[in-house]
Amino acid sequence: MHVTPGDPRSRGTGDPGPAGRPSPSTRGTLLVILAGFLALPMSMSGAGVAVPRIGADLGAGGAAAQWVVTGYFLTASALMLVAGSLADVLGRRRVYRIGALVYAAGSLAAALAPTVEVLLAARVLTGLGAAGVMASGGALVAATFTGPARTRAFAAMGATAGLGLALGPSAAGWMVDALGWRTGFGIFTVAGLVLLTGTLTMRESRATTRPRVDVAGASLLAVGLAGLMLAVSQGPSRGWTDPLVLAAGGAGVVGLVALVPVEHRAVNPVLDLALLRHRRFMGWLLAATATAFGYGGVLAFLPSYLQSPVGHTASTTGLIMLLPTVPMMLLPTLAARLVNRGVGPAVLIATALLVLSAGNGWLSVLHPDVGIATLVGPLLTVGIGVGLAAGVIDAQAMNQVDTDRAGMAAGMLNTVRSGANALVLALFGAALIGLLTLSLGEPDLAGRVATGNIPTTGADTLAGHLAGHLTDAWRVALLGLAALGALAAVAAGLLVRTTGCRTGPAGTRRPRPARAVPARPGSRPGARPADG
Repeated sequence: MHVTPGDPRSRGTGDPGPAGRPSPSTRGTLLVILAGFLALPMSMSGAGVAVPRIGADLGAGGAAAQWVVTGYFLTASALMLVAGSLADVLGRRRVYRIGALVYAAGSLAAALAPTVEVLLAARVLTGLGAAGVMASGGALVAATFTGPARTRAFAAMGATAGLGLALGPSAAGWMVDALGWRTGFGIFTVAGLVLLTGTLTMRESRATTRPRVDVAGASLLAVGLAGLMLAVSQGPSRGWTDPLVLAAGGAGVVGLVALVPVEHRAVNPVLDLALLRHRRFMGWLLAATATAFGYGGVLAFLPSYLQSPVGHTASTTGLIMLLPTVPMMLLPTLAARLVNRGVGPAVLIATALLVLSAGNGWLSVLHPDVGIATLVGPLLTVGIGVGLAAGVIDAQAMNQVDTDRAGMAAGMLNTVRSGANALVLALFGAALIGLLTLSLGEPDLAGRVATGNIPTTGADTLAGHLAGHLTDAWRVALLGLAALGALAAVAAGLLVRTTGCRTGPAGTRRPRPARAVPARPGSRPGARPADG
């Protein structure tokens, strides 16, 4: 379906009010979606804090309890693209509503779980609901807003998601200590019900045609993504030759390879392969991947280093890790404003990724006696890079596809982010352990040191020796991230650059029709113009 700016079909769930101001309907839709993009990332990043308490209360070992996090993450990541494609067909508000209900039910079941097995099943259910909320939420924004308003809405969404991820661990720590882990899950039950109620303010939005659901493609895609993500997440801890890791990886590869001919034949594919041939859309996916890589390793592993060997308390470490949050909250809106005023998105995303790369390189000043003042500069720089990227990626990526495929595109963006986060956690940890193994010669000791398990009493010389090796490994890993980030900045900037385009009065860039993603069989050719 080809729509033009000003066509009511391009808005989907509400028209602007007088003087171009958003109507109450569009404002209500955005508020509900922002609430979801705050609560769900918080529950994703904060659940790990409760793992030790859950293991003790339910008599589960550390590996079993860790699946409270892994089960949710894998389910949400593997099904996000499927949920987005279903939203295009069945209705984006409907899938959002079902997702919110399933999320609330899963959270309630987790709060009441009598055994770890029931808890894990509940977390899988919660991840299923999260997939529906996240994917259809992005699609609703794309279908509701156009032009500069769309850019601002996606910027707000990116800032809110970043805030949720950053606040998750500290908020979860407070809830677990003050209220218990069961009450923590119960609070997210309320959040799911609030989202469900909020859908009353939305209007339905779906693709113009309602063909048959691609069940075969959805099944293969879910199996392929789940298998690969399971292998990546478990490989560092279990070993890459572990039977589970090999089986999961093999199933993932087979599922994705088999997906290609199935989607070529499907009338309404769950994954339109034409998107993978669209240069600018792939450039924005690369930018999303690079952003996750540039921040994910630092967010996950730096707190351990700051507690041991540096010696900060958990509360002080939590405050330090809030430093990147400030620019992540403020800069997405600034990035959206710059794009709306004519700054080229390609220049802006390349700059954002270079700043993120510089922040990782600067952070290599880490040492066991590092003070908070030394960390302010590099952590703020990292946050500036993430904040600028968050303000431009989603809107520009969604501008490359027509409204009929908004759910699919939103699901693909979130899937890429989730996969990149899983990959960076695995690779960053594996890099630290590998470098420490080379220098220490003992894999078991390297694994303990990489997670900050360094003796602090009775063996000062040994502790200092191990801290030095850990610091060296950190510096190599950070400089490696900085180099990859710089390369990604150049590559993404080249892929997303606009060629042969005219610039509109508000700085919007409209690609020629020849640049559009080919339409699905049976639909009219053309892609949505790149507003904003």
